[in-house]
Amino acid sequence: MLSFVQQFPVLAIVLPLMSAPVCALTRGKVFPWFLTFLVSAFTFAISIELLAEVSANGPISYHLGGWEPPWGIEYLVDPLNAFMLVLISGISTGVLLYARESIAHEIREDQLGLFFTAYLLALTGMMGICITGDAFNVFVFLEIMSLSSYVLIAMGARNDRRALTASFQYLIIGTVGATFYLIGVGLLYMMTGTLNIADIASRFAEIGGMRPVQAAVAFIVIGLAIKLALFPFHVWLPNGYTYAPSIVTSFFAGTATKVSVYLLIRFIFTIFGMDYSFGVVGLTDILMPLAVVGFLSMSLVAIFQDNVKRLLAYSSVAQLGYIVLAISLASNEGLTAAMVHILNHAVVKTGMFLSVGSIFFVTGTVSLKKLEGIGQRMPLTTFGFVLGGLGLIGVPLTPGFISKWYLIKAVLDLESPLGYGLVAAILISSLLAVIYIWRVVEVAYFRPPPAGATRGEPPLTMLVPSWIFIAISFYFGIDTTFSVGFSKAIAAFLTGGA
Repeated sequence: MLSFVQQFPVLAIVLPLMSAPVCALTRGKVFPWFLTFLVSAFTFAISIELLAEVSANGPISYHLGGWEPPWGIEYLVDPLNAFMLVLISGISTGVLLYARESIAHEIREDQLGLFFTAYLLALTGMMGICITGDAFNVFVFLEIMSLSSYVLIAMGARNDRRALTASFQYLIIGTVGATFYLIGVGLLYMMTGTLNIADIASRFAEIGGMRPVQAAVAFIVIGLAIKLALFPFHVWLPNGYTYAPSIVTSFFAGTATKVSVYLLIRFIFTIFGMDYSFGVVGLTDILMPLAVVGFLSMSLVAIFQDNVKRLLAYSSVAQLGYIVLAISLASNEGLTAAMVHILNHAVVKTGMFLSVGSIFFVTGTVSLKKLEGIGQRMPLTTFGFVLGGLGLIGVPLTPGFISKWYLIKAVLDLESPLGYGLVAAILISSLLAVIYIWRVVEVAYFRPPPAGATRGEPPLTMLVPSWIFIAISFYFGIDTTFSVGFSKAIAAFLTGGA
């Protein structure tokens, strides 16, 4: 007989999934938002309880329909996905605190029920990807997340018709990524006769040298690289983030690409294994150059953006390069750095995008040319954005400093000239971040506001949540007990140290 806590894995999926059609049937500004917020908050509470249970008593396995794996679908919660469940549901809940005024400003009232339906489905997909222990079930949830994401981005068309183009571009590229992943899973199924992730992992050593398996690894890694927007597969992300409604951009910036990174980590370390991934296949030789070129080139491209959301979008591609670089180091220390940066970047970037959403709410624009003197016009919102920018740069006492500290430590552990070159690349990228954040600071504080410019802060229901994320980010920059401590535990778990 399962205990109540052992029922939580399926409850974390069923709650948002079953609430989505209810939202579709509702009307008005308040009820769809309130229902979505309640569901997200309850899912967050469940995720925290799962994290505590896994930390105390080890992984939790839930068998759907009572069918034992590998015949049935298994939901498995271990330290890695427990961490991700808390991150996804926590960011979702924080963004929804902000959403009531923001989304009513950007979406027609008759579409709000449909908007929150798509939002709950996206949340369902992300949670399902992380919690399922079945490789094909991952694809199902990946499609739930993706299809709802296309709808959410397209709903930004009320403010800019280019949202439709961005959504269609994301659909095409996202479909290619999902197809690559599905082909890879199909090849693994052909060679193993199972779709259960743990079962595939137990048989992988026997079949790793076969060509269909090598092809499967290639398809899965490329498919996930497209989904996580790794350079040069990132082309869908800047437009998607730029033209989507503000809360969609904020939610996706902290979660969507991180879910794909989670999948990459899961396959590399749980199924393929470190020795095969980095020894036989040589993923380091593929991922490391792409990561380095990605964070250098995208940081440079961000400097020349006039749209603040697009600037932050290119910054996100660069930050994903840091994470992939840490994974490519194929070490316990590198994996620790990757997990630390997943958390820190998610919190910082969500707070920054919420601040940008507040600026759009008040001024109706996010173009730098039209935001002269915004630091005087919206001092609290702008200061929150700048503090988040310090986190991206990596100033001491910010989470970005902690992330880069552990990444540089992991790189130096290579004890080779390559390590020093990578450190130099990281520092150059940080200097480029100083430049693109300074561009916003210069416009905000060193140029006078135009005559008749709008002044005033957004409602407290928007200002407070954005500051909550900024405050949490600084907490993680000062107290690393959870961020670094749990990341080390995850790294040890995945590399066989625990």
